[in-house]
Amino acid sequence: MTEPFMSAGPDGPARGGGQAERNTVNIVYLLYLASLVFGITALIGVVMAYINRKEAPSELATHYDFQIRTFWIGLLYVVIGAVTSMIVIGWFLLLLWAIWLIIRCVKGMKYLSREQAHPDPTSWLFG
Repeated sequence: MTEPFMSAGPDGPARGGGQAERNTVNIVYLLYLASLVFGITALIGVVMAYINRKEAPSELATHYDFQIRTFWIGLLYVVIGAVTSMIVIGWFLLLLWAIWLIIRCVKGMKYLSREQAHPDPTSWLFG
């Protein structure tokens, strides 16, 4: 089950991260979406996810794990699609990869906007 991010209270610091930390997670999702047009932005996004994952609160760390897996699984799908693009199936696989990436990013952004941890960061499909 997903729990909302905790905010800072009189008893101590925030457990779930502040707005700046959530913005960083959101930027990675946006960089992945931008990679559909400018391919290099996905690489920038995965580097950001790796750098910020260790210091992130556990709720945000699930998003970073999801983003890192999205990059590597997506890279696998793109390589398979590119290799098979000499036959028609490769172009179909690349189209499916683009749809898969959009759905994963939108779902991740939805959980983030609701201040929830990602429920299934290890998913291979849509999360």
